[in-house]
Amino acid sequence: MDITRRTLGAAAATVAAFGAMPVTAQGFKKKPLIIAHRGASGERPESTLMAFALAIAEGADFIEPDLVLTKDGHLVVRHENEISQTTDVALKPEFENRLTTRQIQGQAVSGWFTEDFTLEELKTLRCRERLPKLRPESAKFNGQESIPTYQEVIDLAKSESARLKRPIGTYPEMKHASYFAQIGLPMEGRLAEALKKNDLDSANAPVFVQCFDVLPLKTFMTLSKAPRVQLMSPEGGPTDVTLRYRDMASATGLKTIATYANGVGPDWSMVVPTVDGGLGGPTALVSDAHAAGLAVHPWTVRAENVFLPPKLRNGTDPSSHGDVAAVYRALYAAGIDGLFSDFPALAVKARG
Repeated sequence: MDITRRTLGAAAATVAAFGAMPVTAQGFKKKPLIIAHRGASGERPESTLMAFALAIAEGADFIEPDLVLTKDGHLVVRHENEISQTTDVALKPEFENRLTTRQIQGQAVSGWFTEDFTLEELKTLRCRERLPKLRPESAKFNGQESIPTYQEVIDLAKSESARLKRPIGTYPEMKHASYFAQIGLPMEGRLAEALKKNDLDSANAPVFVQCFDVLPLKTFMTLSKAPRVQLMSPEGGPTDVTLRYRDMASATGLKTIATYANGVGPDWSMVVPTVDGGLGGPTALVSDAHAAGLAVHPWTVRAENVFLPPKLRNGTDPSSHGDVAAVYRALYAAGIDGLFSDFPALAVKARG
């Protein structure tokens, strides 16, 4: 999906016009960004080029690839480095002896791991839907694509930016960066080099680099000017520092985050909590983050009943779509700068 230097120049001009992109709270767009979580992952097998392409067609501003590493040091796109749930690796007799158990940041995980495969070997596998019972329509696309590299995702975003004459960014997550560093495959430098290679090493580039851990973001800050986002969950904390996410989400904690990141990515319930089975009023997280100069991009809004508060569900089938528009509207009303969704088209429709 390479495009000519001239086309790249046109795409860069389009991206330059996207100067209102919310790198900081002071520069956010009038409309929140729609970030396609692993692509249109509610409709196509996640983290495939077809999922990313569909998300762009549905109006997503950013496509989000989770990055892990191969044995030979390539950045590839998988939600986890264990790939048995999202590929056909378990059906490949030539890789049967690579089934193993690893300690991934304090948890024992059994399966097949990207760091045990070269890129050439990984490319022989085919992707599949991770939640086939919940998303049977997506599962119909099983086996059609291989695992993409991050470069392939960047190429798609650039070519579609030029074709559609609107900026489309990538929003890579460094997955298990601390683990990969421990096994001799540090991720931060490889990602920084990939961004420099693609003219994305600037504060205004159409890219956000995200991580649940703290130290990889601080390291990355020394290697690249690209914007950085600290991810947060309602429970627990980073695996590499002694902190709790709930404390990091406080007004004081957010000021600390602002010393090494440009935004925060909280679970959406940290912005609009569930109260009595429905949606409550917004917390102070958005206003506190904006006061600290941080953009707020909550994750991940999904349409199925199983992911929604009880009062927003439609019937009892876990896979049926409930009133997800109510979640979008509540988040937009809370003043967020962007959100992650498995269903970009629904997020765009609710945004208006």
